[in-house]
Amino acid sequence: MPEEIRRVDYYYTTVPDKPGQAVNILGALRGAGVNLVAFSGFPAGARKAQLDFIAEDNAAFTKAARSASIKLSKKKSGFLIQGEDRPGAVADTLDKLAQAGINVTSVQAICAGMGRYGGLLWVKQADFRKAQKALGIA
Repeated sequence: MPEEIRRVDYYYTTVPDKPGQAVNILGALRGAGVNLVAFSGFPAGARKAQLDFIAEDNAAFTKAARSASIKLSKKKSGFLIQGEDRPGAVADTLDKLAQAGINVTSVQAICAGMGRYGGLLWVKQADFRKAQKALGIA
């Protein structure tokens, strides 16, 4: 079964890099009933961390973030990859982008169990439409 690759919108926020920052935000989103498709957090400079959110419902997510006084970035786009786990699955996807001359900004992939995997992939926003075409996304 081939991978399903779809465009997703995401937002990020920058917080102090200290214990409890992510859990406070995730707790506020949970309390508002927001379901996240993906979440990522990583260091972003001196004593800062960036938290990325991909929500099932962007309107509900942004409303909940506003209510919780979470300052979000402008909406950006990336790709969610889901498929059958097999050797070279991620390499095949990256090869399509390389063949189109597109540099990947970031990619994370993980085995989801039961023979499945999922991943997140970002390219520069200026390359986004070209990447969609290379990946066969309408």
